[in-house]
Amino acid sequence: MRTPPANLVRPFHYGGAEDRELFCDRVPLARLVRQYGTPLYVYSANNILDRVQMFAEAFAGMRATLCYSVKANSNLSILRLLASAGAGFDIVSGGELERVRQAARPSLRRVVFSGVGKTAAEIDAALAAQILVFNVESPAELDLLEQRARHFRKRAPLAMRVNPDVFAATHPYISTGMTAHKFGVAIGDATALYQRAARSAYLVPTGVSVHIGSQIRVTEPFGQALHRVMELVRELKSSHGIRIQHIDAGGGLGISYDDPPQAGKSRKDVPLFDPKAAVQGYAQHIRAALAGFDSELLLEPGRFIIAQAGALLAQVLYTKRNGPKTFVVTDAAMNDLIRPALYQAYHSIVPLRRRQNRPSTVVDVVGPVCETGDFFARDRELPALQGGDSIALLDAGAYGMSLSSNYNSRPRAAEVLVEGNRHRLIRRRETMRDLLAAEKSLLLK
Repeated sequence: MRTPPANLVRPFHYGGAEDRELFCDRVPLARLVRQYGTPLYVYSANNILDRVQMFAEAFAGMRATLCYSVKANSNLSILRLLASAGAGFDIVSGGELERVRQAARPSLRRVVFSGVGKTAAEIDAALAAQILVFNVESPAELDLLEQRARHFRKRAPLAMRVNPDVFAATHPYISTGMTAHKFGVAIGDATALYQRAARSAYLVPTGVSVHIGSQIRVTEPFGQALHRVMELVRELKSSHGIRIQHIDAGGGLGISYDDPPQAGKSRKDVPLFDPKAAVQGYAQHIRAALAGFDSELLLEPGRFIIAQAGALLAQVLYTKRNGPKTFVVTDAAMNDLIRPALYQAYHSIVPLRRRQNRPSTVVDVVGPVCETGDFFARDRELPALQGGDSIALLDAGAYGMSLSSNYNSRPRAAEVLVEGNRHRLIRRRETMRDLLAAEKSLLLK
């Protein structure tokens, strides 16, 4: 088969005899289904590293540190892979801090701790780990951070996460930069908080942080937000003598979830979305906004790094008709990939084997969970599928496994990492013993 070129939008492509078999890099996915079963998450290491390299090239010449957003996909092997490429990490919980510790302990010094609800125990653990910076999101959190730092006689580096009130065209559940959202502090209130931190013997204001949302495809809002951040940075230095050492631009750069090549089409029909050009455009707006800033830039991509590197594989159990509707029932469900139910998100669906002489048909692709909202696609035109076929739901590397659950007492899927023509299991499939291990069955007397 052909060796796929580097920097593809997606690492999933048809190859083999007559280009009928779906591959991840150089591994046929049908082989992984036979070996590991379904539902199964599959990721391309090469695609992940390609995306990291895109950021390195786009921000060349700047002191820029990529802090991967752990919440997008927190598998230990993926974190270790990213650490080997020089990435730091953006975390939002003590659990994610522990994942970084387990995966790449030296990377703790490149950890940014975000989130609106940090507990005293989480702050204590992060202080002990000597992380890079706490992104503080409220005056009350600033008080707690000072208390915990005083308790341990440490100095806590911090950045106020400011809310620039910039609109980002994205789903309302993942927009975070407006005054109506729970995140950050109003940029107009930040100066007083920085002055307060600067007076403390236990707080060190080192940065300013901003994050306006996720899955943002238009890059101008990033520049608008950072223009406002730079105004704050200049004011802090000129009027209050507070020198900011880094600006955290957050994450949020979006991807394309559009259709990939359908059955019967070739690789040349990949959508026009160009991830490298997207990063370059993003960098252009950030560079323009930060003109004259000579300190460190922190970036927190998550989805852009991992989403298109991953796919969820499933098997068709049955097809059925209810009146005018045709349903394709798979062994994967909303507990495995909740994005369509939660966000009405679109994921391309393709067969693992393209078969000749099968007409397209309009179907709903659904799972076995007892919810009408358990669907992956509605009224989607797909090549005709039948029981025993396997399919791939593409662009599922971000917020797929990390949002999965055990709803309906369903064990979570296994995960496999593909590296060229090799593959390895990076998370075994859960068992019922795993699900029941933490529970006790007691009768009340």
